[in-house]
Amino acid sequence: MPRALILSSHVAGSRVGGSAQVVALAPFGIDGLLVPTVLYGRHPGWGPPGGGKVAAETLQGMVDGLAANGLLAELDLILTGYFADPDQVAVAARAIDAARAAGGSSPIVIVDPTMGDDGKGLYVPEAVAQAIQAQLISRADLVACNAWELAYLTGLATGDPEAAVAAALALGKPTLVSSVYRGSEIGVVYADGARAWLALHAARPQVPNGTGDLLTALFAASIVDGQTVPDGLARAVGGVAETVKAAKAGPDLPIVAMGVRIRRASPAVRVERLG
Repeated sequence: MPRALILSSHVAGSRVGGSAQVVALAPFGIDGLLVPTVLYGRHPGWGPPGGGKVAAETLQGMVDGLAANGLLAELDLILTGYFADPDQVAVAARAIDAARAAGGSSPIVIVDPTMGDDGKGLYVPEAVAQAIQAQLISRADLVACNAWELAYLTGLATGDPEAAVAAALALGKPTLVSSVYRGSEIGVVYADGARAWLALHAARPQVPNGTGDLLTALFAASIVDGQTVPDGLARAVGGVAETVKAAKAGPDLPIVAMGVRIRRASPAVRVERLG
């Protein structure tokens, strides 16, 4: 069974962060190993979340425990997401290096630089954002960010699909960019040095939190499955679109209720080649 190490948040009462990704990967037969950076009761968007951050020493101890059981050598994926302080980012960087040196098949490292969004700006301490940029982007096989985060990382505009492609190329890493608009539609751009693709569907006025976390997990699953980029993009964006639709304007993504339906592309999503 493929395994994924996830270094991100655990939120008990909301389908967001690493806890959402563990659930999302399960229908693909991928075993998610969550090392939580925070333990919250609810998403901070609702107010004080309860709980708190996990000490970097505790985080390191969990990674060491996985290593002691030989699990770092058995990873197919590493996903990074939300961090509460820069010391946690350093733990994640060391975990990536240890997994790559563990002697097994080298895992695919997907870095979601969870740091901000349009209309909110930076919502983690600036030291965390700087640590992610300095220590994790260079280690990534794929950067999975929203358009605001890509603009923060590159200093370039990302307001339309073509601009997002240019910024991704400037970042110098294969990049998956969410929240890219074209007129009344919202899209996800994939770009690397050789190709660029865009998946589009109608934008909704309100969506639950966690769509970026879900998108990253579903696209990661497509890589493990060996799908082509356009097929993987169609399936991942389709899975998010259908899960948002199933939420019916509710506050949380019904990932568990979706079951195997989350594996399917959506007729509402179209994929086109850029450039």
